[in-house]
This record gives sequence, structure tokens and C-alpha cells, in this order.
Amino acid sequence: MTYTPPENTDLLLSQAQKEQLYTKLVEQLNKDFALANEPVDFADGIAPFDLKMAVQDKIFRLIHHKFAEYLNLLYIIDVPEKDVKALNGGDIAELAEQVTFLILKREWQKVWFRNRY
Repeated sequence: MTYTPPENTDLLLSQAQKEQLYTKLVEQLNKDFALANEPVDFADGIAPFDLKMAVQDKIFRLIHHKFAEYLNLLYIIDVPEKDVKALNGGDIAELAEQVTFLILKREWQKVWFRNRY
């Protein structure tokens, strides 16, 4: 089975639930945000929509108030720079939503591979 990245955040979160790896995804997010010195405490039982909105809110605040920390977080999570540069940064709320997807996609990739291999 080859890895095919989901097309959007909702599909990604439903795939994580379907494969019973959603809790691992939440744990990976908590771990990498803590490594970037931007700790979050997403509960294991957080609803997918709430998780998406919480990550998006955190990213919005980082872009707006702590840009260097935002860049460090992307580096720690290992979000591809070319993907971030391809985004339109005109609207910060929209940018936060797009970056949230990139973060969740990268974290899901880590969890998926760790589970498979």
C-alpha cells in the first residue's frame, strides 16, 4: 500500500479516524509543537473539527504575533518549504487555514509511515 496524501483537512482527519490512528496524530502534534517551544495540549478525545480549529487558531496567532516561532514550528514539523512558498499570504486567516492543512498532512505522513514500517 502506497502513501497517498489526503486532498484536504477533513479527508485527512477522517482517514486518521478510519485507520484508528487519530490519537497518534494528536500525540504527534502535541510532541512537535512542544519541541518547537509552542506547547499545545490537545486532549486525546478532541473532536476532529475542534482539533482543526485549534491548530488553525494557534497558527494564526503565531503568524500574527510570533513569526520567527511560526517559522521554527514549520521547520521542526518539517513542512516542505516549497509548499509554504506556494501559498498566497494575502489573507492571514486563509493562510493559517492552508498552513494548518500542510502541518496536519506532514504529521499524518509521519504517523502513517511509523504505523506501516
